[in-house]
Amino acid sequence: MDIKKLSLEEVLIQVGLRIAKRGEGALFVVGEVPYKTLVNQTVPPFKVSENPKLLESLALIDGAVIIDKKGFLKAYGVMIKSKKVFKNYGTRHSAALSAAVNDNLVVIISEEDRKVKVLKNGKMVMQIDALQKDVEKSVPRLARFFEAIGAGTLGTIGTSVLAPSLGIALLPGVIVFGSAYYIIKLIHKKYGK
Repeated sequence: MDIKKLSLEEVLIQVGLRIAKRGEGALFVVGEVPYKTLVNQTVPPFKVSENPKLLESLALIDGAVIIDKKGFLKAYGVMIKSKKVFKNYGTRHSAALSAAVNDNLVVIISEEDRKVKVLKNGKMVMQIDALQKDVEKSVPRLARFFEAIGAGTLGTIGTSVLAPSLGIALLPGVIVFGSAYYIIKLIHKKYGK
């Protein structure tokens, strides 16, 4: 598989799954968010889809990784001021929820539960269990799912951060949060099934 042909979302999820499987955490923010650098920025900007190994290394530094909408690294090891609280989770989750504003895409990797969560418009839209057998094989389908209905669409149809039982399991180890009716309707409309 040619890594340069992967979408940004696909790369972030794949890197996130590798980090989660090791029991480590990270935070990726794609878009604009105010932040404060915690470490010297010695690595110059690069297209993250072309160097996922370097992205993974930088993600393990304490703090978040900021990526612009074109897929280029802007900063790493940064602190995002939490304006919202992600109940029952720590500061990384609260920072993720605070960064998931406007059209930002946020991917948070939890070291505690070894799950990769995708947030958009202040809501969790997807959770992927890194310990689910062969979950990596689902990543291309997840990326196509985001392209088919648009992560922005998910954010506008009533997504929720309530509980996994309120989500839809599309693939083994993957839960999509939100209104089941609207998501299924959009999938059927897009694929004609």
